[in-house]
Amino acid sequence: MNKYQSAMIILNGKQSNNPELRKGVAHLRKEGHHIQVRIPWEKADTHNFIAQAIESNVDTIIAAGGDGTINAVASTLMQFPASHRPALGILPMGTANDFATSANIPLDIEAALALAIKGKPVAIDVAQVNDQYYFLNMATGGFGTRITTETPEALKSALGGAAYVINGLLRPDTLKTDICHIEGDNFSWEGETLVIAVGNGKQAGGGQQLTPQALINDGALNLLIIPARDVIPAFLTNLFSTDKNEHLVEKTLSWIKISSPHDMVLNLDGEPLSGDSFTFKIQANAIECRLPPQCSLLI
Repeated sequence: MNKYQSAMIILNGKQSNNPELRKGVAHLRKEGHHIQVRIPWEKADTHNFIAQAIESNVDTIIAAGGDGTINAVASTLMQFPASHRPALGILPMGTANDFATSANIPLDIEAALALAIKGKPVAIDVAQVNDQYYFLNMATGGFGTRITTETPEALKSALGGAAYVINGLLRPDTLKTDICHIEGDNFSWEGETLVIAVGNGKQAGGGQQLTPQALINDGALNLLIIPARDVIPAFLTNLFSTDKNEHLVEKTLSWIKISSPHDMVLNLDGEPLSGDSFTFKIQANAIECRLPPQCSLLI
């Protein structure tokens, strides 16, 4: 690795005046690292910024924001040939920071920035949906989707990650179910679900470990199904419990297909996707990500 690195930070506009980030960038520039900062205004901007970075042989693209920003950057990287993709760095600057927390990335901005610039890149998997959409952390459906997409910004600002769960519990209308058929390699299930989670990472919704066995370099997806029948009371009672629930369906699969007689909405790291059929596959070793040596998402 070169002594001095080049990086482009793609920054969520809400954090444009963050003093810790400004301090960290200034410090690393003084060390000799070349760091550009870009703020997307429109969706196409992220693609254009990364294209410019690749043309300039930038070493690392740093996603600075929450899980949605990280996923937007990772998904855009997947649109470029594998041989041209810069490494991915992560600055957790969102409300929940589920992926960064699971990966043991420091929540301190200066420490996370130093890791994103100087850390050793490790090849990680990216999940693909219907051959054209991607996510790095988790796709959720049912109750999980509604609490992560409908929680008000003011509540998130006041309560942080706990806001997702609190908002869900205060809104009985979120406890709607989906009828679906879910299949994978040597696996088939059909019924009414309260929660579906397809995990490449471990947690979503502000710290809820829905697929705690997931790893981001094992070439597999982790599936959680919480059936609706007889489970809603137990689920709400044991939401914060680590005890195993006998009603849960948990599988590790190389591919997953979810189909439904009605339209469903899945949340791909904050990006809603609607439809009646979703096929999940893993793109193994798709991106190199700068992660800490103690990352708990690696084999």
